[in-house]
Amino acid sequence: MSQTDSVPADHADQRVTHARKAWIARFCGAGIPVSDFLEVTGSLQRWEDWCAQWSARGAVHEQVGRTALADGFTTSAGQHLTTAALCYHFAKYLFCEYPDQMRVAHMKGVECRRLALPHLSPPGERVEIPYEGCHLFANVRKPLESNTAAPVVILVAGMDSAKEEFHNAEQLFLDRGLATVSFDGPGQGEAEYDFPIRHDFEVPCGAVMDWIETRDDLDHKRIGLSGVSMGAYYVPRICAKDPRVKAAISNSGAFNVYENFDHRPDITKQTYLLRSHSKTMEEAREKTKPFDLAGVAQDITCPIFIVGSKSDEITRSSDAEQLAGAVSGPVELLMIDGAQHVAHNRAHLFKTQTADWIAEQLKA
Repeated sequence: MSQTDSVPADHADQRVTHARKAWIARFCGAGIPVSDFLEVTGSLQRWEDWCAQWSARGAVHEQVGRTALADGFTTSAGQHLTTAALCYHFAKYLFCEYPDQMRVAHMKGVECRRLALPHLSPPGERVEIPYEGCHLFANVRKPLESNTAAPVVILVAGMDSAKEEFHNAEQLFLDRGLATVSFDGPGQGEAEYDFPIRHDFEVPCGAVMDWIETRDDLDHKRIGLSGVSMGAYYVPRICAKDPRVKAAISNSGAFNVYENFDHRPDITKQTYLLRSHSKTMEEAREKTKPFDLAGVAQDITCPIFIVGSKSDEITRSSDAEQLAGAVSGPVELLMIDGAQHVAHNRAHLFKTQTADWIAEQLKA
C-alpha cells in the first residue's frame, strides 16, 4: 500500500481510527504538516506499525534538514529538523507497549531538535540542569530584541508530551518578549527513563528556577509557568508551593488525578503504567492518589489563567471550575465549548489570549 492510499476505518485498528479522528488538531498545531498527518495515519492499519511509520516520515524531514545544513542553508535546516523532531516525538507518543522502539524514536527526536536549535529564529540552546545527583534537560530560547534579562515562561509538559513538542508554543511567548525554558521533568521525555512521575512537581521545577537564578540573561524575578494536561495539574501545585512564580497558565488539568483515572482511554492508562515505573495497572492507579490539589489550591495567590475544555474525554471539565473556585489569588477562567483535551481543536480561542495575558502579567 502506498502512503497516499487510506486504510478504511472499519479495517483499521481501533487505536489508529481514534488517532485519525482525535489527534489531528494536536499534531498539526504543534507543527506537523497536515499532509504528513493524513498520509501517515491514512496508510496505517495496525497500531503496532505506528512508531515505524512516523519514524520513516521523520527520516524524510531529517534528511532534507541535514542536506540544507551541509549546503549552508541554516534557516531551512532549522525548520526541517524541527519538523523531523516532531515526527519522531509523535512516533514515540503513547507507544508504551514497545519501549525499545519508543526510545529509539525518542532519541532521534531529541537529536534533531538539538541540531535545529542554533538555527532557529530566535535560536535556542540545550542545557543540563542539576537535579537529584543527575540532570534534567531543557531547551532555552530568548527573544531576539532582548538587551536585558528577559522575563521567562517555563513550559511544563504533560505525561505524554515532551520539550520537543513545544516549538510553536515557545514561539507564542517569544513573539511577546518572553524567554522560554522547555524542560523534561520526572516521567517526561528524557527524564522518564530515570525518574518516575511525581505529584510534588514543585521539586523538579524548583530546580529549574534555581538554575534560572544563575543566569544573567533571564529575569528570575519575573517567572511564569504554562502547563498542559498533567502539566496543568503540576502548574497549580508549583504556584502554591513556590513564591517565585508570578503568573501561570493551566490548561485542562485534573484537580484530582485519581478520580479521573478510570474513565480515561486504555492507551492513556498504559502511559501511566510506564511513566510511573509500575508493574501493574492497579499499582499505577494507586500511585495517582497523591495527585490531588485539595488542601493545596487555596495557597495559590499569584494570578492564574485556567482553561477548561467542555468536551474533554481525558479530564473532567468541571475540574477547571473546581480549581478556579479554590484559589485565593486573581483568576481567569475560560471554559471552551466543543473543546477536546487541551483545546487543540479550538486553539484560536485560547492560545494568543493566554500568551497576551501572561506577557502582561510579567510586564514583557
